[in-house]
Amino acid sequence: MERIYYGKHTEQFGDLRIPEGEGPFPLAVVIHGGFWKKPFGLDIIQDVAEDLTREGIATWNIEYRRIGHEGGGWPGTFNDVGRAADYVRELAAIHPIDVRRIFSIGHSAGGQLALWLAARPFLPATSELSHFAEPLSMYGAVSLAGVLDMHLMHEIHDYRNKITNAQEPMDPVADLLGGSPDEFPERYTETSPFDLIPIDVPQILVHGALDVNVPVGISAQYNQAAKIGYRPIKYLELPDAEHFMLTDIQTEAWSMIKEEIHEMLSL
Repeated sequence: MERIYYGKHTEQFGDLRIPEGEGPFPLAVVIHGGFWKKPFGLDIIQDVAEDLTREGIATWNIEYRRIGHEGGGWPGTFNDVGRAADYVRELAAIHPIDVRRIFSIGHSAGGQLALWLAARPFLPATSELSHFAEPLSMYGAVSLAGVLDMHLMHEIHDYRNKITNAQEPMDPVADLLGGSPDEFPERYTETSPFDLIPIDVPQILVHGALDVNVPVGISAQYNQAAKIGYRPIKYLELPDAEHFMLTDIQTEAWSMIKEEIHEMLSL
C-alpha cells in the first residue's frame, strides 16, 4: 500500500494498492461512508480495498474533507472526490492501471458519492461542480446501501426528528449541502443520483432489507426510475442483510458483491 496526496490539505490523500502481477489492472475508486462526517475516515472501508486488490483489482481508497473539516461539506467534499478521481490519470502514468476500466464503489454516504462521480461528466455546465476541465469518466459504479436520493434522505431525517422530538436534530444531508432543499434546490439536484438519472454507466446497487441507517426503499426507488436508461443496472436487495454487512468481507453478501463486480468488468 502506498499513501499518496492528491492535494495540499491533510485530508486530500488516498491509499493505492496494486495487485501482484504485470497488469494492467482495473481500478476501483473506493469511497467510504459515515454520513460525510469528520469522525469517519477511509479506515472503515480498508478491508474492502484490500480484498478487491486480492481479487486482481487495483484500489484507490480515497480520503476527502468532510463535515467538520475546514472546507468540507459544500462544495469542498465533492471537489475533493472529483479531484481524487482525476488524479488516477497521474497514478496510471507510473502504475499498471487499465484506464479503460476504472469504476467507483462506495458504501452509505460513499455510495452517493460513487454514483455522483459517475454522473459528474454529465452535470450541466451551469453547475457549481462543473469547473473540472476533463472529469474522469467511470467505467461503472457500485453503490452499497447508498444514499441515492438526497431529497428523500433529508425528508426521512426531518420526519425522524419530529416524531422523536429530538433535542439535537440530526440531518447530515442538510449539514453537507448547507441547508434544506427549499434553501438550496440546485445543490440537491446536482448531488442526488436520483435527480441525475440517467447515469450513463453500468451500475450495481446493493441494499440490505434490514438496513435501519439508510432505508432500502431509497435504492429500490432509484432502481425503478433508472431503468429508463440503456446501461445495465443490477439491483440486489438482500433479505438477511443490514447496513454494515455489505462491507464485511467475511459475509455472503460481500461474496455476492464481488461476483457482480467481476461480471460488470467483463462487459
